[in-house]
Amino acid sequence: MLAAKAGKSECPPLWYKKPMEKAAIQVEGLRFCYDQVEVLHGLTFELCLGEVLGLLGANGAGKSTTLKILAGILSCGSGKIRVHDFTLPENRNEVKRLLGYVPESAGLYESLSAKEFLELCGRLHEIEEKKLQQKISRLLEVLDLGKERFHRLATFSKGMRQKVLISAALLHDPKILLLDEPLSGLDVVSSVLVKDLLAALARDGRAVFYSSHVLDVVERVCSRVLIIHQGNLIADGSPEQLKTLWGQPTLEDAFRSLTQASPTDPLVENILETMKL
Repeated sequence: MLAAKAGKSECPPLWYKKPMEKAAIQVEGLRFCYDQVEVLHGLTFELCLGEVLGLLGANGAGKSTTLKILAGILSCGSGKIRVHDFTLPENRNEVKRLLGYVPESAGLYESLSAKEFLELCGRLHEIEEKKLQQKISRLLEVLDLGKERFHRLATFSKGMRQKVLISAALLHDPKILLLDEPLSGLDVVSSVLVKDLLAALARDGRAVFYSSHVLDVVERVCSRVLIIHQGNLIADGSPEQLKTLWGQPTLEDAFRSLTQASPTDPLVENILETMKL
């Protein structure tokens, strides 16, 4: 059982029956500090093989920090993390071999072409060269970057760069995917492709951890959702469970209730009045 709390209000407990699949990631009591200020306050959750787990929260709630810790980029302040049979941070190199990670914003080597960048990523993962070239060619073609494979990344749009990052995350056939706003900059066709891909990856027995601000997308693609508010995990359940618990028609409305978000109407009026000054 995980009790859902927002601020000081008392909320009904939310019961979530965990899937029977093996846990890909287990997190217990995760805490993290920036400049001696604690920003994650004892998160505990599991991500199982065969599920797409959504991670929701306002800006600064701790979503990207959580994913960076799981990816082995940051070391947790305290708590226990197990990825398959490996613990973090002690076995971060072994963990990175299991993960595909798409960060919210990443600095690409802009002097490289898309093909060269993916070759670099694949060789770091020690993919056999013939297989690597096959994978790069097919991924770039499917993601409509075949004609631009030799173009420098400095010339790429945001959406094109995102496709390269997604390709890099998939190259080494990871068992777990950590995705931080993966649809950012993508056109409609590419967004639909990625959303369908996430469902297929889960059906294939992989685990997907999907962080996003776009709640309607999370509601459609995720079998389960975690909500973080000010560094605390306040809800864990399926979109339907969260909507039913709070008596709301959409996940966005349930999210607003859980986080006690302020009504937007007065803010909209304020902005309109300010524009007319």
